Amino acid sequence: MTTKKKRTPHSQNDRWVVIVADPAVETPKKDESDPVFVRLRNPSTDEASLYLFGSGDVQLYEVKAFNEDFHSWFIGQAVQRDGRLLYVTPMDPLYLLLPYLIKASEEGKFQPVDQVVIDEEFPACSRLLSCTRSLASLHYVAEEKDVGSRKFHRYSQEKTLQWLKKKVERTVTALRRSTVSVGEGVKSTTYIRVKQEAREEDYVRYAHGLISEYISEDLSRALQTHLQLPELSSPKEVEPPSKKRKLSDKPVESAEDYTKFNSSDFARKPPKKMSAAQKTLAKVDKTGMKSMSAFFSPKVKDEKK
Repeated sequence: MTTKKKRTPHSQNDRWVVIVADPAVETPKKDESDPVFVRLRNPSTDEASLYLFGSGDVQLYEVKAFNEDFHSWFIGQAVQRDGRLLYVTPMDPLYLLLPYLIKASEEGKFQPVDQVVIDEEFPACSRLLSCTRSLASLHYVAEEKDVGSRKFHRYSQEKTLQWLKKKVERTVTALRRSTVSVGEGVKSTTYIRVKQEAREEDYVRYAHGLISEYISEDLSRALQTHLQLPELSSPKEVEPPSKKRKLSDKPVESAEDYTKFNSSDFARKPPKKMSAAQKTLAKVDKTGMKSMSAFFSPKVKDEKK
């Protein structure tokens, strides 16, 4: 009786390459939970996104992937086909709490936050309330009322816009300190920096775009009005004249058929002129002469009949 060999389980999706700070994966203290990846509702897209809770759920981290085609990793003696590189960075949990507070505000009453942050599709959302910054920061985006020993909250758009404005201002300061180009030069398709002094509005608009990645579209528009940013009539992403490509009048699209370079219609270069020795060799009678490759090909043994 023959026995089949057991195959090793396919573990394509249970191993990743992650860049993460030490505090996110430090050994938890007693009675604390381990760091864990969870699916939560993205406050900007309202779809599922991957996040990381640090040990004890004290800190929330967002997970972003750097992904390119045809990439893989060598891990030990195995090849990991998922070639993504994940980056884990700290994130303010208040961004993820905002959609729940906004939705609960439709009732127009103060409510306990643990009765507001409930999501059957993403039950892990309740862990957001365990983060150190969550309960301590709710007063930035909501009105508070104490009833006995409990706190009740109600969403306030006015306070939220003030809070987001401070986020934008701190982002502008960071952009200036890091000398990031935020003017018209970065709108080029090739991201070429152009030496021109950016206006204050350019910094604010750039920072507003970064913050908008963490809030809903409606709140982003309200923040734009609150920041007194004028609407862009018809933004054009034009490359500086001196930096335009000279290869073609039309952009090369990825859908173009590159196999045409292997066809017989491809223009060939004219043959070079023959030297005197080559002309003499061409006149020699080569009848019965073997080619050079024949001396290096394997010999075929005669088979006996």
